Amino acid sequence: MFTTKQASEMGEKLILYVIGIGAFVTALVDIFNAISSYSIQLEQLFTLFIYAEIIGMVGAYTSSSRIPVTLPIIIAITALCRLIVMHGKDMEALVLLGESGSILLLSGAAYIMSLKGKLSLEKKDSFEND
Repeated sequence: MFTTKQASEMGEKLILYVIGIGAFVTALVDIFNAISSYSIQLEQLFTLFIYAEIIGMVGAYTSSSRIPVTLPIIIAITALCRLIVMHGKDMEALVLLGESGSILLLSGAAYIMSLKGKLSLEKKDSFEND
């Protein structure tokens, strides 16, 4: 029978596959709608980019059995950029400032996490060489 850990891992994989397939199908539908209406707007491109990042995150998980922390951060940055582009003209200055500050904070977090990954790899290599 399955252990709790195996069942948990299988459930996680199933959910991630459903998310990946859902993002792929939704992206195809959005592309088809844009082509059939002969119109594509910047917010639709941002949405497609978010779908691509989600599909990439699922792909990264399936190849390495772990999700790099920077990918969800980048997805959040893209989503905030999409909000600013969509509502930028009608948005209050403080809300715009808050969302811009959030992008800056998330960018810093992604940079720090990428440095952490590089340092971890260097540390692992130094232990293997010793």
